[in-house]
Amino acid sequence: MSKVNIGVIGTGKMGQFHLNVISQIENINLTGIYDTDENRALEVSKKYNTNVFKSLEEIIDNSEALIIASPTKYHFEIAKKAISLGKHILVEKPMTETFLQAQELASLVKEKNVVFQVGHVERFNGAVQELSHIIENPYLIEARRLAPFTNRISDVGVVLDLMIHDLDIVTSLVKKPVIRFFANGKKIKSNYEDIASALLEFEDNTIATISASRVTQEKIRTLSVSTEEAYFLLDYSTQDITIHRQATSQSNIKTSLGINYKQESIIERVFIHRDNPLKLEDAHFANCILNIENKIVPIENDVNTIRITEEILKQIRETW
Repeated sequence: MSKVNIGVIGTGKMGQFHLNVISQIENINLTGIYDTDENRALEVSKKYNTNVFKSLEEIIDNSEALIIASPTKYHFEIAKKAISLGKHILVEKPMTETFLQAQELASLVKEKNVVFQVGHVERFNGAVQELSHIIENPYLIEARRLAPFTNRISDVGVVLDLMIHDLDIVTSLVKKPVIRFFANGKKIKSNYEDIASALLEFEDNTIATISASRVTQEKIRTLSVSTEEAYFLLDYSTQDITIHRQATSQSNIKTSLGINYKQESIIERVFIHRDNPLKLEDAHFANCILNIENKIVPIENDVNTIRITEEILKQIRETW
């Protein structure tokens, strides 16, 4: 089997998550790692038995493709340098800090004809993939992504950290442009917004409400979709989908004791093939490079997600 030589830039939490799943993917050869924190890089290299590159230039030169898991503020600079040299890129979300940076990278990707993927891991959640096949004409979508406070992310707020996942999923489900939105958010424990809410209206009249928090005591990650036919509830954590349908007026049940019950609703559970979404994400990246698979999301979608998040952040900060 052909293998792709991939290097990992950034050995924090997400970088190590990638390193862990790469070892389980047959068509990926890990060339090594690079981190500006040399001590951490050495420690991680021993854990994963891999090489430590001494500079950004060295890991780029010695790799066909790169996974960029550095802090967000370095995404554009590193990706631009690597793409310019013809390297394939998987960059953790958010793609870039700004819409203009995202547009520039998209142009460069097309010019150099390389594979470019953004680490929206929820795209590879089995329940999300199944939902995309069964949803038609949604009219109301409600997304909630709430989590307790941690120091894991300190360079961006909750919109670019958590809400961006649901913006990506919701816009891919609706497949129509956002025509107007309202957003608000507040600082609670950091210098950025820690809670945020956005109400989006799409061209087809679909309404979506998205709530995100990184200061909530319970971890909740759900997506609900209302259509004329049914109500769908997706749990990201368990990769479950339940479908609620209203029973017909003839749905009466009579027990052996002669007691009549009226069935008011029908609940169905969808069978989901569950796997590690990050493993699927990294395998898809390698398979696209090897021309085994086609990209499931075009780069234009990633650029559009950055545009929407930037507009939401602008509106939130105007209220501060």
